[in-house]
Amino acid sequence: MKILITGGAGFIGSHLAERLISEGHEVVALDDFSTGSRANVAAIEGNPAFSLIEGTILDMPLVQRLVDDADFVIHLAAAVGVKLIMDEPSRSILTNVTGTEHVLKAALKELKPTFIASTSEVYGKAAKFPFSEDDDLTIGATKNLRWSYACAKTLDEFLALSYAREVDLPVTVLRFFNTTGPRQTGRYGMVLPNFVESALDGRPLKVHGSGEQSRCFGHVADVVEGMMRLMETPEAKGQVFNIGNDEEVTIRGLAEKVIATTQSTSAIDLVPYESVYPVGFEDMTRRIPDVSKLERFTGFRPRRSLQTIIDDIVAEKRAARAAA
Repeated sequence: MKILITGGAGFIGSHLAERLISEGHEVVALDDFSTGSRANVAAIEGNPAFSLIEGTILDMPLVQRLVDDADFVIHLAAAVGVKLIMDEPSRSILTNVTGTEHVLKAALKELKPTFIASTSEVYGKAAKFPFSEDDDLTIGATKNLRWSYACAKTLDEFLALSYAREVDLPVTVLRFFNTTGPRQTGRYGMVLPNFVESALDGRPLKVHGSGEQSRCFGHVADVVEGMMRLMETPEAKGQVFNIGNDEEVTIRGLAEKVIATTQSTSAIDLVPYESVYPVGFEDMTRRIPDVSKLERFTGFRPRRSLQTIIDDIVAEKRAARAAA
């Protein structure tokens, strides 16, 4: 198949592109390099099965042309990362809502199979754990702009599922939970790459808030495997799936694991949220996915351990430093 990946030079997109090409598919990646980079796709850029188009999902004629030429569309392009969302909430809304609208409208023309990337953020402040795809969503007040991203992605989901119902668009929504691994940058507030870089430098690991808030981290290779399985599952059309690992860790515990893995002398500094983020930020105490639906539909669930994820990121960062 010829597969279009928006955000194809990004963290998840580049890993997915490599996997698809390795299995005989042709990949066209659309990226504006706002968060992605050519370095992410350096290993495949010379491959005749790979094409990289510099452009934006806000360019509707370009999106339409690329979707028309594809057999399958995977829409990953988005404004992501807590820091970016808090610093530029309007950009987050515009990119995530208008961009997704463009992709879906382009897919409608010939009812192209489409994956729409969503996020665990849509669960908001829900207090029922683990989070299941059919659970109610609990979003914070509009004055807290942290929730602008969650609302934008929720609207993306509603639009995608509306087209699935109205015109039978073969679309699937993927809710990612803290995907991490090699190639992820800490530039936009991604916690694990930042912790690893700090530990390797011997700098303090800055933990926001009390550090007792917990998260679940999924290896990018597991996320890609889940996506590949769903592509081969016709019953996934019109459905929403959590994709993530359900191994829970506190952020302080994560920092401790990184320090132990790197054998660093770094300390852990607790940093108040208000000294990091502008007014309008609030955090959640827990975020845990129920991945039983993914396993039920595909026979697969992410199982790479948190320690494996940390080991892979540490190895990548050390190799980059050795090559510099």
